[in-house]
Amino acid sequence: MPLGPLRPSPLVEQAARHLREQIVEGHWPVGAKLPGETTLAKQLGVGRSTVREALRALAGAGLVRARQGSGVFVIATEPEEDWQARLRRASVADVYEIRMMIEVRAAELAAERRTDADLADLDRALECRNAAAEGEGDEVFIDADIALHHAAVRAAHNPVLADLFGEFVPVLREGLLDLLRLIDARAADAGHGRAAHTALVAAIRDRDAAAAGRVIDAELRQTLAYLSGAGR
Repeated sequence: MPLGPLRPSPLVEQAARHLREQIVEGHWPVGAKLPGETTLAKQLGVGRSTVREALRALAGAGLVRARQGSGVFVIATEPEEDWQARLRRASVADVYEIRMMIEVRAAELAAERRTDADLADLDRALECRNAAAEGEGDEVFIDADIALHHAAVRAAHNPVLADLFGEFVPVLREGLLDLLRLIDARAADAGHGRAAHTALVAAIRDRDAAAAGRVIDAELRQTLAYLSGAGR
């Protein structure tokens, strides 16, 4: 399929799509060198800067790689799976293990770095979780539980940790709701984790990093045990 001029509108996206189609269809196999920017720009009817941005997008998808002084070469014919797709495909137990790694360290950092505003957020979130545990429904309870954990992660004042946790939230929410449908995890813990979450907030308030890490580790391990048992 020959390349042809593009219609106006996001040109970079259109250029990237046309080039990707050529790679996927085998016009440029793995190992092939792409034509230069000037040639591609003429074929596509766009400027070199548009071609350059399109090639960057293809590189980000794992399809091409630039070699200094040599040009741009095809390294794959299928784009790499993005992070969100990987998370959706992963088991909730696998995601939960990564969540534990993030949250234990985040709780320790929160105890060291928390501000008065963080404590106010944690207190409100704990209050909402306690209220939701009294029987407002599974979805309300799960959302309140996740909100408290998110508040603790934000109190670590590391935006990368907070963003990572945020990426996990949709998968965690669905997995935890599925868990509650499979087994009555709330009934198995009469206090619905009230003591553990109260202890977490108290440890962060007291700036006791070791205690905060221990509390969150134990609480998450208990839920992971429920998840693992439900998967058998």
